[in-house]
Amino acid sequence: MKKSLFLTLALVMLSCVTALAQVNFSVNYKKVSANEIDIVFSGKADAGWHVYSTNIPDGGPNPAIFGVDKKDGVELVGGLKPGSGAKTAFDPMFEMNITYFENSCTFTQRVRLTKKDYSLEGYLEFSACNDMNCLPPTAVSCKLNGTDGPDANAKAKAEEAKKKEEQAAAEEAKTAAEASLTAQPDTAAVDTAAVAPAVSGGDNALNMDALWTPVVDELKAFGEESISDSSLWYIFIMGFVGGLVALFTPCVWPIIPMTVSFFLKRAGNRRKGIRDAMIYGVSIVVIYVGLGLIITSIFGANALNDLSTNAFFNIVFFLMLVVFAASFFGGFEIALPSSWGAAIDGKAEKATGLLSIFLMAFTLALVSFSCTGPIIGFLLVEVSTSGGSALAPTIGMLGFAIALALPFSLFAMFPTLLKSAPKSGGWLNAVKVCLGFLELAFALKFFSVADLAYGWGIMDREVFLALWIIIFALLGVYLLGWLRFPHDDEATHTSVPRFFLALFPLAFAIYMIPGLWGAPCKAISAFAPPMSTQDFNLQPDQIETFKNYEEGMAYARKVGKPVFLDFTGHGCVNCRKMEASVWESPVVKQKMQEDYVVISLYVDEKEKLAEPIDVVVGGMERKLRTVGDKWSYLQQHKFGANAQPFYVLVDHEGKPLNQSYSYDEDIDKFVQFLDKGKDAFDNKK
Repeated sequence: MKKSLFLTLALVMLSCVTALAQVNFSVNYKKVSANEIDIVFSGKADAGWHVYSTNIPDGGPNPAIFGVDKKDGVELVGGLKPGSGAKTAFDPMFEMNITYFENSCTFTQRVRLTKKDYSLEGYLEFSACNDMNCLPPTAVSCKLNGTDGPDANAKAKAEEAKKKEEQAAAEEAKTAAEASLTAQPDTAAVDTAAVAPAVSGGDNALNMDALWTPVVDELKAFGEESISDSSLWYIFIMGFVGGLVALFTPCVWPIIPMTVSFFLKRAGNRRKGIRDAMIYGVSIVVIYVGLGLIITSIFGANALNDLSTNAFFNIVFFLMLVVFAASFFGGFEIALPSSWGAAIDGKAEKATGLLSIFLMAFTLALVSFSCTGPIIGFLLVEVSTSGGSALAPTIGMLGFAIALALPFSLFAMFPTLLKSAPKSGGWLNAVKVCLGFLELAFALKFFSVADLAYGWGIMDREVFLALWIIIFALLGVYLLGWLRFPHDDEATHTSVPRFFLALFPLAFAIYMIPGLWGAPCKAISAFAPPMSTQDFNLQPDQIETFKNYEEGMAYARKVGKPVFLDFTGHGCVNCRKMEASVWESPVVKQKMQEDYVVISLYVDEKEKLAEPIDVVVGGMERKLRTVGDKWSYLQQHKFGANAQPFYVLVDHEGKPLNQSYSYDEDIDKFVQFLDKGKDAFDNKK
C-alpha cells in the first residue's frame, strides 16, 4: 500500500512540472509611441536546432504565431513579424521552400493601447527541430499591463459609474433578501439512522457453521469458466484506442512527418530508412510496455483489486483526472522536466546504430508527455482498478504503444500517404479540449466510488447524471464553436464536420435527461451510481435485496426459497452493467423476485463492525474491521474467489446449486443459470 501511495503521489507531482524546450525565449516590451508597444520575443536555440518562421505555406510545418488568451484596452496592430537572419531552403519532404532561424531569432508583435488601464495575456507559439527530431509546438507566454494608456472618454466613464451604481443596488437587494430568509424559523426534521435487526441465535433455524464452511470443491465440481482472456483483450483494445487518440494531439501529430522524413533522408536508401523507422516503432513499444511492467511489478492482483474499492485512492484518481482535464483545457502544461529530454537528446546525438534510434524514441516519449501523460494516466488508473489482473497495466500499455508506433512505420513504408494525411492546425487543439471533457466526466466515476463506499450521499445518481448532462452538453456547445478556451483559434464559423460531431454529445446529454426521473440509461450503467441511490424514481419496481448474509439466509429458510448470492462492490463497473442490462430484463427480474431470495454483499462497504474479527488467511492473521472486509473474507474463504461481480446460487446450508456466474450480459445464459439452480433446489426438497 505504501508503494502504491508513493507511485500515485509521484505521478501527480510529475504531472505538475512545467515544460521548457531546447529553444529558450525571453520577452521584452518596447514602447514605440504614446499608444503603441512592441512585444519582442528573443530566442536562443541549442546547437543544431532551428525555429520555423511565420511565412510557412499551407501544407508545411507549423509556423510561428501570436495568440491572445485575454485582452482589455489593447488591440493588435498587424500580425507577428519575424526579425532578420532567417534562411530559406527547399525541403523535399514538404516539396516547398521553408523559412527558418538558426542559433537565434526574434519575433515582434505590435499592439495599440485603447484605454488608460490596459492588460494583455498572450503567447508566441513556435515549432523547432534539429537533424534528429522535433519538438511539438511550444508556447511562450507574455503579459502586458499598465495605467498609462489614453484616457477614456466621458461617456465611457459615465457608463462605468452607472454600472457600479446598479451593482451596488443589486447587492443591497440581495443582502435584504438573505436577511429575510434567515429570519424564518427552521422547521426541517432530522431523520434518525435506521438500525438493521440482528439475527437471533437462540433458535436452531440456522446452522451458522455450515453457512461459513468452504464449498470450493463442490463449486469446482460443477465446472467453472474463465473470462480472463476476454478481459485482457478488452484492456488491450482500450489501450490501442488510447494510443490512436494520442496520435491526434498537438504534441505527437506534427512530429510524425518530420521524423519519417529524417529516417528516409538519413538512411541514403529507402530500404534502410524503412528498417530504421520500424526499429523506432519497436523502441516506442518497448518503452511503454516497460512502464506497464513497472506498474505490474509494484502491484499484484490483490493490490489492484484493493485499489478498485479503496476510497482514498479513488479520491486521488478523481483529483488526478481533474488536473489532467484542466491541462487539456489549456490551464497549464503538464510535462516532465526539460532537462530529461535535453539529456536523452544529447546522448542520442552521440550514440550510433540501434542505441541512437532507441534514445530518439525515448526523447519522443518525454517531449510528448504533456499530451500523452493524461491519456496514459487515465489508462493506467482505469486498468489498475478494473482489470482484475496484475498483467492489466502491461497489456494496456502494449496496445497504447502499438497504436502510437504504427504511423511511424506505416508512413516510412508508404511515404506518399503523408501527402493525404491531415495537416497540423487548430483541430489538434480541439482534440485536446474534447479529451479534457471526457477526462472530467470519468473523474466523477472515481469520486462516486468513494462516495458510495463511505455512504457520504454526495454523488447520488441524480447528481451524477446532472453533471454528466452539463459536461456533454458543453462539449457539444464547444464543438459548435460557441465556447472557446485559451489556445483555440478565433473561429468565425462552424465547419460541417464539427457540426456533425457536435450532434453526438448533445444527443447523449438529452438521452440522459430521463435518467433524472429513474430511466435506466443502460449506456451509462457502468459508470453511474446504482439505481438504489436515486431519490426520485418513477420506476419503483426494483428487485428487493438483503444486505446481510445471515439475515438473508434466515429469511430464505423461512419462505422456502433458494438464495441468489451477489458479491458486488460500490465501485464495480461490471456489476452496474449486469444490473442494468441483465437484471432489468423482465424475464430475469420476475425469476429473481419470485424464485429467489437475493442477498447483495458489498465487499467495499466501509461501515465499521461492532468489534473487529480476527481470521487467518493464507497462514497469516488478518483483522476484519469493516462490513466489506467481512463479505470479502466470506467470498474468499467459502467460495475461493475475490473478483466481482460473482454470483452463486446456494441452498439453506450454504451449499452451491450450480456453477458460479461472473460478468456475461447474455440474458438467455443468465436465465439458464437461474433455472438450473431452481431445479437443483427443488430436487433436493
